[in-house]
Amino acid sequence: MNSKIISVLKYIVLLAVAIGLLALAFKGISVNVILHEMLQAKLSWLLIAVIIGLAGFVSRAIRWKLLIESLGFTPSLKNTTASLMVGYFANLAFPRLGEVTRCGSLSKAESIPFSSLLGTVIVERVIDVLSLLILLFLSSILEIDRLGNFLHDNIIKPLGIKLKTVMSSPGIIAIAIILFVALLVMIFIIMRRSKQNKEESKFVHLVKGLLSGLQSVAKLKRPWLFLFHSVFIWFLAFLGMYVSFQALPSTSDLGMTAALFILVISGLGMAAPVQGGIGAFHLLVSQGLVLYGLSQQDGLTFATLVHALSLVLVVVCGITSLILLFSANKKRLQENIKQQ
Repeated sequence: MNSKIISVLKYIVLLAVAIGLLALAFKGISVNVILHEMLQAKLSWLLIAVIIGLAGFVSRAIRWKLLIESLGFTPSLKNTTASLMVGYFANLAFPRLGEVTRCGSLSKAESIPFSSLLGTVIVERVIDVLSLLILLFLSSILEIDRLGNFLHDNIIKPLGIKLKTVMSSPGIIAIAIILFVALLVMIFIIMRRSKQNKEESKFVHLVKGLLSGLQSVAKLKRPWLFLFHSVFIWFLAFLGMYVSFQALPSTSDLGMTAALFILVISGLGMAAPVQGGIGAFHLLVSQGLVLYGLSQQDGLTFATLVHALSLVLVVVCGITSLILLFSANKKRLQENIKQQ
């Protein structure tokens, strides 16, 4: 089957899942009522949340820039930030497309090997996952009853049922093992042929680039600054969540432990393999707020407001960044033509 057709089918399936989750979140709740409550939000607090969000984007760009610099490249902060925002924008179209898109954008703007950039993004993702796990552990200590009930009812129990179904099917297990072994054999054959021909294949080049990116952490020139931004990014996310609470009467009385809990839950929602976390974010955050005594309607109002605000921010910054990168690339191309 043509790869383009497969991509289109994947997009349609994931979009259908997102719409299904969104419909599940809004089941039995009036959309008009949600919109009416959202219009009652205090704009001053939302503006502060937007500023905090922008600061978080810049902090992420600085951290990424530090990783890239450890490989011997010096991209500008402007292009790094713009590429990052283009990546977030791309994620709205297709899950995980953003990682590839931002690497491609910066590679073109700064003439940095794509494979090396992809390696640094993998490092970032690993660090983000570890950070989320740490926050999950901290939140589980502070809100052990709420988090335990939430994880059991919304994640562990449903996942356990699905795993039990899969594991009870010998055919699925056999296919999974065969595919895994086939992948290992394919990698071995490609690596062996490249050595025999004494030519570096594209696959080997990509693997080396990824390894180079993964080694960037060990080569950091300013490790403490990298660590600072890794912590600062999540602090800003936590602060943004707490500030967002103040925008609505129903959530204004929630404290910092609640902000941490909902931050963790929202992180799980955004990690779902659907466009922009749509549906998964709304469902998880609204259910999380119900544990704090909010009604399903109030919880969904907050989730919809925060997600919509984030969506608008990403779209505006993403389009602006696309224009900036296009202008920069066009200017550089014209300069190269003049030099020739």
